[in-house]
Amino acid sequence: MSESDVATRAPESDAAGSTSILGDTRVDQGASMGAYVTKPSDYPHSPSKLLLFLTSGTGIHSTNNQLQADKYASEGFLVVMPDLSVYLPPYQSCMTALTYIQILQRFAGDPAPNSSDNENQVYQEDNPSLIEQFKMRAAETAKSFVIDMWLARQTPAKVLPIIHRVIEATKEEFADAAANGGGVYAVGYCFGAKYVLTLAGDHPDTVLWGQAPKDEEEGVVKNGPVIKAGAIAHGTLVTIEDMTALKAPVSMACVENDQVFSDEVREEGRKHLETNNVEHEIKVYPEVPHGFAVVGDYKEPAIQEAQRLAFDQMLSWLKAH
Repeated sequence: MSESDVATRAPESDAAGSTSILGDTRVDQGASMGAYVTKPSDYPHSPSKLLLFLTSGTGIHSTNNQLQADKYASEGFLVVMPDLSVYLPPYQSCMTALTYIQILQRFAGDPAPNSSDNENQVYQEDNPSLIEQFKMRAAETAKSFVIDMWLARQTPAKVLPIIHRVIEATKEEFADAAANGGGVYAVGYCFGAKYVLTLAGDHPDTVLWGQAPKDEEEGVVKNGPVIKAGAIAHGTLVTIEDMTALKAPVSMACVENDQVFSDEVREEGRKHLETNNVEHEIKVYPEVPHGFAVVGDYKEPAIQEAQRLAFDQMLSWLKAH
């Protein structure tokens, strides 16, 4: 399995993408930061707005993520998609995970994502045996386990300093876009969505930089939000604290019965935002997989339509603010 194959699959959605890429991937050697940067075709001749794009665990090398960023660029945003995994590349983790899953799924007769099998070859069994069911469940468990391991290591203390360095650097390099939009906008998918909520919230400096809050900070002055407005899709590990701290306008495209952004947290957060008159938008998409909003080659018309609607929702929110 080649690296390019892995790059076209998101572990949350197993969606395959096309390969028409507009932006470029570059590395700031001094700050040890990598980023995928994509711009409107008429920039800088026409005004643009600065958009921070925080990805899922597949990162900046994912073809799907790059295509998603390009869609925002085609709508007038100068998009900077930073590499949030400087300390532990998920790219390598995904390769290991998918290779292992491929082995397990071949035993179950279910080709793994991006396997080299003939696409016309179909495995079908209306009543799989118990052992086959077990093997398929084992494959999914192995996949979830690797993703959970990666998430556990990507702590706010590691990720937020990277985000803040990127914001400061891009505001300086693309000062015209930041000024034109009156600040920085942000979108986040899966893993990245949680950090968009953090940037849109009102927190003590320690929390904004990924440190645990201290008891003596209960009365201190809070700072934020860091962004002007944000939009997220199928957030990962979102807490009620993330929701109640929100101050900047945020739109959320959510998955019904999502295990990593529970209905309970979402609805409690909604009540808080409504009670406190925080501008927000929450739309729930039923019968779609976690990760559906990222560009992917879904065959189901219902998922394709949900993906289109989620992008329109997020884009419209950003343009309205």
